[in-house]
This record gives sequence, structure tokens and C-alpha cells, in this order.
Amino acid sequence: MLKKTFAGLLVAGTAWGLFSFTSGTNERYFDIAKNLDIFATLFKEVNTYYVDDVAPSKLVRTGIDAMLKSLDPYTNYIPEDDIEDFRTMTTGQYGGIGALVGKREGRTIISLPHEGSPAQKAGLIIGDEILKIDGVDLSKKNDNEVSKLLKGQAGTVVKLEIKRFGQDKPMMIDVTRANIQINNVPYYGMVTSDIGYLQLSGFTVDAGREVRSAVAKLKEQGAKKIILDLRDNPGGLLNEAVNISNLFLPRGKDIVSTKSKVTDWNKMYKALDEPLDVQVPLAVLTSSNSASAAEIVAGALQDYDRAVLIGERTFGKGLVQMTRPLSYNSQLKVTTAKYYIPSGRCIQAIDYAHRAADGSLHKTPDSLRVAFKTANGRVVYDGGGISPDLEVKDQSVPDIIRKLVSKNYIFDYATRFRAANPTIGAAKDFRLSDAEYQKFVAYLNGKDISYSTDVEKALDNMVAKAKEDKHYEEVKADIEQIRKKVATNKSNDLVRFKAEITELLEQEIVSRYYLQKGLVESTFNDDKNILAAVEVLNNPDKYQTLLTVSAKK
Repeated sequence: MLKKTFAGLLVAGTAWGLFSFTSGTNERYFDIAKNLDIFATLFKEVNTYYVDDVAPSKLVRTGIDAMLKSLDPYTNYIPEDDIEDFRTMTTGQYGGIGALVGKREGRTIISLPHEGSPAQKAGLIIGDEILKIDGVDLSKKNDNEVSKLLKGQAGTVVKLEIKRFGQDKPMMIDVTRANIQINNVPYYGMVTSDIGYLQLSGFTVDAGREVRSAVAKLKEQGAKKIILDLRDNPGGLLNEAVNISNLFLPRGKDIVSTKSKVTDWNKMYKALDEPLDVQVPLAVLTSSNSASAAEIVAGALQDYDRAVLIGERTFGKGLVQMTRPLSYNSQLKVTTAKYYIPSGRCIQAIDYAHRAADGSLHKTPDSLRVAFKTANGRVVYDGGGISPDLEVKDQSVPDIIRKLVSKNYIFDYATRFRAANPTIGAAKDFRLSDAEYQKFVAYLNGKDISYSTDVEKALDNMVAKAKEDKHYEEVKADIEQIRKKVATNKSNDLVRFKAEITELLEQEIVSRYYLQKGLVESTFNDDKNILAAVEVLNNPDKYQTLLTVSAKK
């Protein structure tokens, strides 16, 4: 212990000498050195005198995480043990079985094998429960521990003990790990005879190449208009955002600029290559979870009036991160700049440098957002994400559906359906019959589908307030009458929301047969954003109007 403490003091002393030598009387570096010394001596005292044993690494990690958290959510310390996961996030590559696996009410369940993956080739299907990995019982393992057991060097074999619905005994399945490449474009296909659709889920290495290939193949299939789906895309590599924007914008156009405290790092990123197509009508779908690189693409295409944006205002992440190497093979991911799209606006929604007195953060109010103009003179705004040209609000999720999803009733029923039905029709055409829906309702008999509605919660608050003000007896009868009406309405929710529940059941069932591609195609007839995009792309006058008339703020 004393040796570790001495080493910490030595590091602090070295830092003091370094800062003093290189910066002279610079008060800022003196302040840094002083606080490093304070930290080292404080750590020594805690380590020596705290009543219980202290785990040095855990304590320092807590301090590091808390310090970085005070800056912004994107500045993170990455220890050596987490480097592989970080590399997977940036490259989309890892050694494993190629399946989404997670805990569902304490069970480790395969929720989606990737097409062509070792998991699929070995015969694993959605709904399979993994009991053991190489003999290790998973009943008390968390998702991260399960992930580490499944990952490994390509070519090695992992032995899985699987429990499958409809089979009495568990079975052993050997899966040979491979180098898995997570596709940035998990799906592309034709929505109509002349409208192509592609889903872009990330911006790892080669995202631009994947989008180029997908668009080219869609055009070969007859696509004369394109829907680019960026919904829920969290972003990724900045250069890939530039590459994808460049596919639809002329060479030489400004795409995004970065401005940093280190002025040498300020840079303008331009479209450097010949575009793929600068004429094809383009609709871009966005959601409140479209962030970072996804916002660069959406914003650049909007600023040049190159595409109609449809959906929701994006997340509002206008910050750029880079990684810096640290000692012991660890790294720091640190926010180094803000980015600005072609109109000159920064779409960062939260100013992390200015917190309220209580430490809270707030988004820029609409009244303080600054106006900019697109190439066609349309007014657009900074300070809070990219606003769509045509807003399609996400529907609120009924309480009954939240309950059915959280209890895995829809997921588990789809697993039962797959066991009883070896095949179904094409993903785009599959529809759940009324008779089958009634089977689902019967399946729910005896299961916990109780929940509190917003109205019931409001009534509870009203009762508490009425009792506090001593008026409860006067309103008790009225409140109880409302409760009875709400209870009656809840009992009919499986009928009232039949269409919405059926839609989710159809998607879940289709995924059992056609995996990710089928899951996407099953939404074509119900997805309001896709339907709105098809309507706009099929109406040239409306398409041009949206690109010349400013959308509402």
C-alpha cells in the first residue's frame, strides 16, 4: 500500500516539475499541479486512515468518472479492459457469434441472430434461452458478463446449452466464432416499384461505402427516388458523415466545419469525391434520437435543399470527440470541438459549460435559437437539433402496450407462434388474422397485465392533495366514480388498441422467419414516416414546395 501511495506522490511531484519548467509563472498550470498534489495527498490519507479497506483502482475510477461527468456525457475514460468494446463501437467489428443477446426477466435470450452469422448457421433462433456458455451457468450473470463469454477469437468454438420452446430437454450447440462486421446499412430494398429505402443505423468504418453500394443496387432495381432512414442513428465517425453527404452533394461543397480551443484543429470538411447522384429525389427520416454524425448528414442535405427531412427534430449533439492515449493502455475520449453545418449553424442543444446553481442543465429555448438560411433562402435554426421540413410526430405508446412489451408477452407469443407454424407468407404481406389475435388474448388469461394509467395516477395525486386540504370526503364519491369508469375502459384496452397491438405482433412474428430484413419490411404498410415519405416523393409539386418554403420553427 505504501509503495502505491509513494508512486502516486512521485507522479504528482513529476507533474509539478513538468508544469513549473514548461510554463514558468503560468497560473493555470500552477493550479493544475497544485490540485494534482492535493489529490495525491488526499488519496494517501484516505488509503491510510479510512475505517474500511479501500480498493485503490475502484476509488480512483470513481473520482475520474465523476470529474469527467461534470464536463459532458461524451468525455469518458476508457480503461484497458473496455478498449475492445470501444473498438467495436468505432469499427463495427468483433470476434463472436453474431447475435443480439440480452436478459429478459432473468433469462438470457437470443433476440436477433444476424443474417449469415455463426449463430444463424449453427441453428440458433430468436427466443432461444442460453442456459450455459462453456459450462458457465448464466443465471446470475449480467449482460456484460454474458457478452464477454460469447466473444472471443475467430475460429474458436463456444459451447452453448440451449433451452428452446416446445422441446422438453436442453440441447448443446457448438458455435464457431468469426470476425463479425456490424453492417451500417442493415437493410435496403424497394418500398414501391420506383421508391428505394435504406436504413442507416451507424457511422462506423466504411459506412459511406455501404450507403453508396446500397443506393447503386436500389437504382439497378428501378429506384428513381430514395428514402434514407436515419431514425435512432446515434452517429459515429465524422469522416463517414462527410462521405455519405458527398454521395448526394457536388464535389467541393462544404459539409461541416469544426471549431476547437486548439485553433490548429479547426478544420473545414468538404465533399472531395464525385457524387453518386445529385438529382435523385431524396427523403431523409429523422427522430429525436438521431444524433451527431446523423445530424451532420441531415443538416448538410437540408442546408443545400437537397432532401426533404421528415419526422421529428433531431437530438442536438453538435460536439466532436477524439481519443487520446493514456498510460497502461487506457484512453480518454474527450470533447475537443463543436461542429457547424453549411448554413453556419451549430445544432448543439445543451450548453454544458453553463450550469444552473443546482448543477442542472437546460436545452436552448426556441425563443433563443438563431435563424440561418439554406441555399434556397429557407429559414432554419441553430441550438437544438435539426427540425424536419415535414413533421411527423411519434405516437404516444398506450399503457397496455408498455405492459405487454415490458413483460415480454408479445415476444414470447411470437416464439410460440413460430414453433406452431413452420412457415408464413412474405414479410411485406403477412397479416395476423382476427382468430389469431383472439388466441393471443386467450394466451394473456391469468397473466399480469395490470397497470396504472396517467388518469389513475392523477387521481391518486388528487386524493392525496384533497386529504391534505381536508376536502377528501366532499369529493370522494366523484373520484370513485371516475375510477370505476377508468377501470371499465382499461378492461377494454385489448379491444381498443387491437390495431396497435396487432402491428407489434406482426413485426415480432415476421422477425422469427426473416430476421432484421423481415422486421423492416413488415413496417412498410404501417410506418407513418415511411408513408409520409412515399406521399411526398410521389408528389413532385409538394416535394419542391417543401424545399423552397421554410418549415415552421
